[in-house]
Amino acid sequence: MSDEDKATDKPAAMSRRRALTVTSAVGLCGAGGVAGLSNLLFFQPRVTYGEPSRFRIGRPETFPMGTRLPLSRQRVTIVRVEAGMAAISNTCTHLGCVIATTEIGFDCPCHGSRFDADGGVLGGPAPRPLPWFALALSPAGEVEVDTATEVPQGTFLKV
Repeated sequence: MSDEDKATDKPAAMSRRRALTVTSAVGLCGAGGVAGLSNLLFFQPRVTYGEPSRFRIGRPETFPMGTRLPLSRQRVTIVRVEAGMAAISNTCTHLGCVIATTEIGFDCPCHGSRFDADGGVLGGPAPRPLPWFALALSPAGEVEVDTATEVPQGTFLKV
């Protein structure tokens, strides 16, 4: 067997310099890829959109007299009585817990605050009554709640 035949039978050995070059190139490309991806993600907006402060709940006819309808997603209870319609907050004035609407008022499960049907404090650590929110009729004839605008307790929308 000649020297040429022996050379073709052996796998070519990679030199140390070549191995370090390949390893360094792979590492640099990987680091560059991670850096590029993180820069792209950094410039993406990190916005969380909350519930809008104004929302429609439907036509007044859909709320029969005596209705006390909690809307948990919007954290408000819609009340319809002889005087009209009102929107009362479902957020406890003590520490902001979501309160439960009961037959006679509201109860906070976190610290035991109790409120009457109009949101006035009956007991517990709540420092003030539940806020009432503004109601208006939209041009389409639907009731619109504005949770950004508080109104005095006992303010009803005449419908």
